[in-house]
Amino acid sequence: MDNVLTLIANPRSRNLHADHVAQAASALETAGAAVGDADWLADAIACDLPFSSLDPNTAATLVANALAPAEIDAVAQKASERRKRLLVADMESTIIENEMLDELADEIGARDKIAAITARAMNGELDFEAALRERVALLSGLDALALDRAMVKIRIMSGARALVQTMRNNGAYCALVSGGFTYYTGHVRDRIGFDMDQANILEVENGNITGIVTAPILGRDAKRHALMRLCRERGVEPDDAIAVGDGANDLAMLTTAGAGVAFHAKPFVAEQASIIINHGDLTALLYMQGYRQSEIRT
Repeated sequence: MDNVLTLIANPRSRNLHADHVAQAASALETAGAAVGDADWLADAIACDLPFSSLDPNTAATLVANALAPAEIDAVAQKASERRKRLLVADMESTIIENEMLDELADEIGARDKIAAITARAMNGELDFEAALRERVALLSGLDALALDRAMVKIRIMSGARALVQTMRNNGAYCALVSGGFTYYTGHVRDRIGFDMDQANILEVENGNITGIVTAPILGRDAKRHALMRLCRERGVEPDDAIAVGDGANDLAMLTTAGAGVAFHAKPFVAEQASIIINHGDLTALLYMQGYRQSEIRT
């Protein structure tokens, strides 16, 4: 069959059961699809369901709605295009749980103010570059040692290491492309095992943060350009790439990649993305590519 639907639960809850698979198959058949036999990728976590004669986006929406009370993600795609050779990942609230500007804001007692700007920018309510400059300006004069104090607060997102290590072990190239700062992306790159990182440069002079981001700012368009450049350098087509992010500045790369994943994303992003992961961790990106639990490097 041409297409495959992957049902994915959070590995911690392990709440995917045979009746959910049957319910998904019924929803597809009611919509006119032919459905094949289920193939379990991970017991109680992930299951493939081949199907044909129905648009993948339509199929994913139908099944996600049918299974909404169970908190299970549904990803539908062409079966022949699912295994990717390039990963381009956002960092903050994607590969790590933190927003690092919000962590730095604690140093000046302005977390609520800066976090509110961050949330609006990530939901597409504010221009990303202007919002970044506004937040960074508030840090002007802050001792640069605050950067290290914020770094120790970094929390790696569940499944991040498994995602990167498994894809690299299978020949894929993994890039961390962030609208944050190189001070943190370099650390996260090495900690998780990405091949490269790209981010903004936070200006520091005489041991203090100046409140300036060095131009040009890496924002929405720059992330898409980074994805396209990496495709050219690696000799792959955009359809061979998987991109993941949560904010409005990720949308351009998500819609350019063959698989653009809105991961626990802001509403504005989830509304426009074709693949949505709301419940699983980052290993969901492996299961949707057809990796089995036995293949995942932990």
